Amino acid sequence: MNQISVQGAGAACAVPAADVDAPARTWQGPSAPQRLSILRRTRSIAIVGASANPSRASYFVATYLLSSSPYEVYFVNPRAETILGRPAYDSLADLPVVPDLVDVFRRHDDLPGVAAEAVEVGAKAIWFQLGSWHEEAAAVAERAGLDVVMDRCLKIEHARFHGGLHLAGFNTGEISSKKQRVSRRG
Repeated sequence: MNQISVQGAGAACAVPAADVDAPARTWQGPSAPQRLSILRRTRSIAIVGASANPSRASYFVATYLLSSSPYEVYFVNPRAETILGRPAYDSLADLPVVPDLVDVFRRHDDLPGVAAEAVEVGAKAIWFQLGSWHEEAAAVAERAGLDVVMDRCLKIEHARFHGGLHLAGFNTGEISSKKQRVSRRG
């Protein structure tokens, strides 16, 4: 493995370089304006792999979408009956609507199957969450005409485009190069 040596405070650190055995990422995702366009066209979202566990990312995204977005949100999890007080469905085919966008929280090996299911039900877009990258799954969806987003969080992207990142503490709404003052009373 290649290493980059960093000298500091008299000690050397070995920082691993990029994994040379990992497959190269050749797929090119949509630009920011294209992602915004996908979100603007979307009316309904199915979260595949939704969880009722508040410590899971899918739960956090679901609560955000339900409280801070105009979307109809549906949950797909065959092991749950309800999530956030709403019914959970066994599959995309069991939903009462055809979702415009399928937001995926599943293991890497499950992604091509979810992409095929999204194509089967007639979804218009598929969104693979942060850390999810599967070029075969993207190809399945794109061949059928679906918009594809990989390795991005739907909640973060929606908040970014709609001025809501401050809700999670990322954006104060003020742009300044001045150092913030700390109030000291006493």
